[in-house]
Amino acid sequence: MANVTTGKVISIDEGIVTVSGLSSVGAGELIRVKIDDNKYARALALNLEEEVVKGVMIDHLDEVMQGQSAETTGELPSIRVDDNVLGRVINVLGEVQDSSVEIQYGSEAKMMPMEKKAPGVIERKDVERPIETGILVIDALIPIGRGQRQLIIGDRQTGKTAIAVDAIINQKGKNCLCVYVAVGQKASNVANIVRKLKEKDAMEYTTVVVASANDPATQQYLAPYAGTAIAEYFAEKGQDILVVIDDLTKHANAYRQMSLLLKRPSGREAYPGDVFYLHSRLLERALQYSDALGGGSITTLPIIETQANDLSAYIPTNVISITDGQIYLDQDLFNAGQKPALNVGLSVSRVGGAAQTKTMKSVAGKVKLDLAQFRELAVFAQLGSELDEATKAQLIRGEHITEAVKQAQYNPLPAPEQIVIMYAASQGFLDEMPLNEIGPWKKQIILTLKTKYPKVWERLNTGKEKVEGELAEEINTIINSYID
Repeated sequence: MANVTTGKVISIDEGIVTVSGLSSVGAGELIRVKIDDNKYARALALNLEEEVVKGVMIDHLDEVMQGQSAETTGELPSIRVDDNVLGRVINVLGEVQDSSVEIQYGSEAKMMPMEKKAPGVIERKDVERPIETGILVIDALIPIGRGQRQLIIGDRQTGKTAIAVDAIINQKGKNCLCVYVAVGQKASNVANIVRKLKEKDAMEYTTVVVASANDPATQQYLAPYAGTAIAEYFAEKGQDILVVIDDLTKHANAYRQMSLLLKRPSGREAYPGDVFYLHSRLLERALQYSDALGGGSITTLPIIETQANDLSAYIPTNVISITDGQIYLDQDLFNAGQKPALNVGLSVSRVGGAAQTKTMKSVAGKVKLDLAQFRELAVFAQLGSELDEATKAQLIRGEHITEAVKQAQYNPLPAPEQIVIMYAASQGFLDEMPLNEIGPWKKQIILTLKTKYPKVWERLNTGKEKVEGELAEEINTIINSYID
């Protein structure tokens, strides 16, 4: 290493190490602290002061002591990646967490920088291919495109992680790799998610990056960048990647903790002034690469936890302004048994329509309108005023659509089944059906559509034609056969 300078640890307090003598260190550079002849602790240099450098410890916090020697490395934080990281649970340092078997890196392994300037306009192209989550209400009404940044936001325990995990499970066989980043979560929660992914055979195309609640704040801060760096390795090879960051609220809190301990000036809600840049530089790395660069994509689903449905808090407003739309999960809907508890009025996708298949778009438009009108009319209906027949019909339609889009966790639906259910709901086939019969009716369609009507299933799956004319008649016949 060229230009190594050596200094001494002056103090170590709450994970903040103060080192003198490192005249050539750069901001964001890794510093090594020598614990003994074969062991080094790593720290991230963040405050460059006149006489000293203050850094945040990444590992071996308890073993660093005053008087130990420290040296510059000339390196920025990076993570080693190749195809062998798929199926593994690792931490920010690339160390395996799921077993004692180390990752065997091949000749194609690369050190990917965690911090990287997001590609510019010329390297990108429009988002125009859908990424199917398998969740009916999302794929139909709030669609997500490959290369999009779609925020999942809601209070605690409203099903945010469930939606993200379902989206990962649904990528099986769809030529899309996944990275799940767990920031500041309980280790038991992460273990449950990994177990569920293994059960559903989703782990073979997924890498899990963990910085749990008992890991140093520095690791929690670096985790989303490490996950994105892994995604960039595959996207540069022309592959599609789905990145889930669970969650950015804890990420911002870890950064706030580090900044306050470094005695940086604090702003609104005690967050440092650059907390917006913290997330914007991360989420801007989600993209659809141009064809000249291989056409790979990184789709990012960041998760934000709100307090008492407050979307106007500092971090939620920041991330809403950075992303291309949000999936808003409502506590009241969740408590009322609507799962997924998606609030159609407050959820939006600023790209989705462009990334939806022609078939889905032809069915979904009417459903979205019916649901929006139902939400408005439901408020008036609560006032107990007299309702005319048209309004009553609209309310019945809305109730039946709401029932039709309910979906159990870990049961993603293929597009053809989604289209038939949506079409039946929007065309009034379900209006006369008792609400408690809609669930069993959906089950029948899901179980037998592909085997009983393979040609129609295939036409709906290609997504290239609108549901009209002869195709609509065929679907009408299929729906009627299930209703009778």
